[in-house]
Amino acid sequence: MLSLNRIVTSAIFSGLLTTISCQPQAEKTSPVREHITLSVYASGKVASKNQYEVKPNTTGYIKEIYVKEGDSVQNGMRLFSLSNETTILNREIASLSRSFSERENNLEKIQELEVQIDLAQSQMAHDSLLLERQKRLNEREIGTDLQLEQRLLSYAQRKTEYASLKLKKETLKRELDHNETTAKKNLEKASALANELEIKSTINGRVYSVLKEKGELVNAQNTLAIIGDGEEFILELLVDEYDISQIELGQEVMISFDSYQDQVFDARISKINPMMDSGNKSFVVEASMVTKPKTLYPNLTFEANIIIEAKENALLIPSSYIFQGNQVITSGGDTLQVRTGIKNYSETEILSGIDETTQLLKP
Repeated sequence: MLSLNRIVTSAIFSGLLTTISCQPQAEKTSPVREHITLSVYASGKVASKNQYEVKPNTTGYIKEIYVKEGDSVQNGMRLFSLSNETTILNREIASLSRSFSERENNLEKIQELEVQIDLAQSQMAHDSLLLERQKRLNEREIGTDLQLEQRLLSYAQRKTEYASLKLKKETLKRELDHNETTAKKNLEKASALANELEIKSTINGRVYSVLKEKGELVNAQNTLAIIGDGEEFILELLVDEYDISQIELGQEVMISFDSYQDQVFDARISKINPMMDSGNKSFVVEASMVTKPKTLYPNLTFEANIIIEAKENALLIPSSYIFQGNQVITSGGDTLQVRTGIKNYSETEILSGIDETTQLLKP
């Protein structure tokens, strides 16, 4: 019986040793001094500087296309011409109306009135003399009151006719001036609409895409081509609304392109667009390249890290060794409070509480 008890006790003790020896050792670390950065992740795409969509301001059929993808263009260079018979006809009608309304072509109307005014003035002067003569005769009791009234009435009629013709002349002059000005403006408008049938580049740049073909009917809603700067590009980053408050002009951005693997390029924040896209809850932030690859194209995608804060020779520990925000456990089992600084997804800077000699246990 004693021998059996010893065997059982020995087996239990051996099992305990085996269990203890199989327990995993607690992970340990010590602070190290290294470089740390705090960054905000963003994705985005490349856009050509001054890139814009070429759209017509009028409706028409594409008559000619003067450029193709990859062509260099100059400001004012013709890109497309449209055909619109109504617009051309309206310009011709406006031109005829302008010619008809020109003051030089209506001088005879004014001259005719001036002749009538001179005649009315002469008749008024004549009737005025007759009226004065009749008054003198009546004063000498020669003539009747009826004759005097007739002279007064005739003079009043001539005077009214003279004033009416002068007013008619002034009205005609204003009407002719108005018609001439209106016709001139209508011609300018019709000419501008006709000129819009010729679509020209507004920048010096490069044609990146031609989206329509000859003969197609287009209007102001249609994009005919995409043009942008051939040398300078900007980066359009999408920054989440939770991170936008940390973004400032001039911050460094580290860029990695899928088309340039294993390379990182430097950029700087150049513009923060203040309107949030309610669809994806993000802001568009623009960056300018500092170092760039040999070749860039619009719509290339990339990933970016916007550097919010960086520090050299910082005292760092893995963030997983901190619990309750500011506490760590030493290898001796003591709990210490620490003051932290920069934190990223994996590491935390320690400002005080421990040093490089402190050995820590992972909670």
